[in-house]
Amino acid sequence: MRTALLQSSGRPGSTAENLQVLDAAAGRAAAAGAGLMAAPEMFLTGYAIGDDIARLAEPADGESADAVAEIATRHGLAIAYGYPERDGETVYNSAQLISADGTRLANYRKTHLFGCAEREHFTPGEQSLVQARLGGLTVGLMICYDVEFPENARAHALAGTDLLVVPTANMHPFQFVAESMVPVRAWENQMYVAYVNRVGHEGEFEFFGLSALAGPDGIARSRAGRGEELVVADVDPAFLAASREANPYLKDRRPGLYGSLV
Repeated sequence: MRTALLQSSGRPGSTAENLQVLDAAAGRAAAAGAGLMAAPEMFLTGYAIGDDIARLAEPADGESADAVAEIATRHGLAIAYGYPERDGETVYNSAQLISADGTRLANYRKTHLFGCAEREHFTPGEQSLVQARLGGLTVGLMICYDVEFPENARAHALAGTDLLVVPTANMHPFQFVAESMVPVRAWENQMYVAYVNRVGHEGEFEFFGLSALAGPDGIARSRAGRGEELVVADVDPAFLAASREANPYLKDRRPGLYGSLV
């Protein structure tokens, strides 16, 4: 499945403008043959927007979700995107996957919040494993900091995730996560990892970009630079199956020795 990564910070503070950016990018991704486009963490509203997070937060089935579904249907590709989710009085840092026919396939709430700013505005999610079937693949969702915990990615591997989609808002000086950790996560868990980051200055942060689709051989199939960019690469189920057959990590595990980890 051809997968597009939209590396952009959009227009922080304006959901309407970010939907326009998403629409235009979806058109380019579809023209490139993509069946899935992923956008960064908190793409619909902006990340460093303070109290506007609560003001702009919407239910998972709210107006913005309907707008994304319309974009997905019109361009004929699935879309994964980050947004602030409101559930009653509670706000989550969430990511949603919507299919090419507009169906809401999966919604994930970030389980590991990063820093005081996130803990001030969000409640952590309690479900670490969220998956959906898309284009013959099992697609999993995480958000940014979540992938830096090896237990999370391994849980997806053991549950059969083929493509782990990780909307991200990662900033200097943590470039090593994109450059080194993400390809290692793909290798050690025998899956594809789509890591799609924000870019540029926003509030006190400087997002470094470097979005990548890493394969199960630990090699990035596509790698963005440090500016706004749409990169495209293929997730190959046949290569994934061959790689899993050749790589013994998951088969050679000894779970009885790991009880102290939990």
